[in-house]
Amino acid sequence: MSSGYRSRALNDAVGGSKTSQHISGMALDLDADVFGGATNAEVFRFIKENCVFDQLIWEFGDDDSPDWVHVSFHRWGDNRRRCMRAVRHEDGGTEYQVIID
Repeated sequence: MSSGYRSRALNDAVGGSKTSQHISGMALDLDADVFGGATNAEVFRFIKENCVFDQLIWEFGDDDSPDWVHVSFHRWGDNRRRCMRAVRHEDGGTEYQVIID
C-alpha cells in the first residue's frame, strides 16, 4: 500500500482525518515491505535522519517495524519535524504518541 493525494470523498471513505494533509497533496503513506530491499523501519529512520518533513508517523505495527510510514511536508516551509507513533486501541480508537529521542 502506498497512498498520496486523496480527494475529500476518498479520505472520508478510508476514515482519514478531516484535516488530513493527504487532501492537499502534502502527505504520503509508504509501505516499502511490499517492494523488498528496505523495511518500513529503515524508511522511517532514513526520512527522520535525512529529510525535511512536517510529520513522520510510525503507523501501527510493532517495536521492530511499522505497518507503513506516513510522511508529510508543508510546501510553505513550516515543517515541524514531529515524529509520532500511531497505536491502535482495543476499542478501535487511535492514539498518536510523540516520539522523542
